[in-house]
Amino acid sequence: MHMLTIGAFAKASRLSPKALRLYDELELLRPARVDPATGYRYYTAGQLERARLVAWLRRIGMPLARIREVCALDPAAAAGEIRAYWARVEAETAVRRDLAAFLVDQLSHASRTPQSSRKDTTMLELRHSAGSDRGLVRPENQDTAYAGGRLLAVADGFGPAGAPASGAAVAALRFLDTEEVPAGDVLDVLEDAVRGANDAVRDAADGADGAGTTLTALVRTGSRLALVHIGDSRAYLLRDGALFLITHDHTVVRSMIDEGRLTAEEATTHPRRALLLKALTGAAPPHAELRLHDAHPGDRYLLCSDGLSTVVPEARIRALLTRTPSPADTVRALLAEANGAGGPDNVSCVVADVVEAA
Repeated sequence: MHMLTIGAFAKASRLSPKALRLYDELELLRPARVDPATGYRYYTAGQLERARLVAWLRRIGMPLARIREVCALDPAAAAGEIRAYWARVEAETAVRRDLAAFLVDQLSHASRTPQSSRKDTTMLELRHSAGSDRGLVRPENQDTAYAGGRLLAVADGFGPAGAPASGAAVAALRFLDTEEVPAGDVLDVLEDAVRGANDAVRDAADGADGAGTTLTALVRTGSRLALVHIGDSRAYLLRDGALFLITHDHTVVRSMIDEGRLTAEEATTHPRRALLLKALTGAAPPHAELRLHDAHPGDRYLLCSDGLSTVVPEARIRALLTRTPSPADTVRALLAEANGAGGPDNVSCVVADVVEAA
């Protein structure tokens, strides 16, 4: 049987030798023969078809684990799997397209209206509800959720003093619920408040190593909402039936996805998927995201800990936000959905509807 060296096979299959070695280790594309003395890999011409299929599937972004499954199927079943995978990609792309359109609209509006001349002429109110649940696995609830007329907040504590840390972070922002802050000053006020929250976390942790919390909050100021975000709790906006994720997870796997080193599907099973890049720990000065959003009557906002977002698909979250009328009923439905999916973590939700002030 004629054998091809790894170099010749790489050239014929348009896969690099490095990729071939990786696929061998993953048992995705094993060589026909390995020299026992040198460890050099050899392939047959008959393996080119599978190699090219692997290369094509990688080119469309399919994760390696799923490629292994597809390659084990007969051609008709493999075609069905590829069709299903691509339908999912197109659905996810449509969501990102809608988010891009939303961001373009937001930024275009901001560029047309200078900050100095912008006025909050429409007064808005929030109809809101908050809820938190221990889940079905964790021994205690380290989340904190809060909803008021001006302040919405979710914090997800971690470490030996996670519960006091999350509670202290939210408590440090509670003054924003009773004080009207002009839109022109709110980001500066929030920046100071986050530093205060970080100090409060340090005091609450009382020297406990590895303690800290995420923090995601919205503050109403006239017709706008100011966002503060650090960690992997999330804020979503439901507008005109479309659901937008308006925060960015500060996690290792999210950074790997952004760099193209990991797909979103691979991230769901990555061993470091819960590792945070940013959080309030009471140590280094926090670098939270701070920005203003224009709010519209009819908008619905969801703030949640990752106990919801990691176990309930976004399509299901959107369905519950769309179909459940009151914020309180929606919060209960979301908590029940997370627990129905196994409840592996604490779960907290805040739902708020934007309405014109009476």
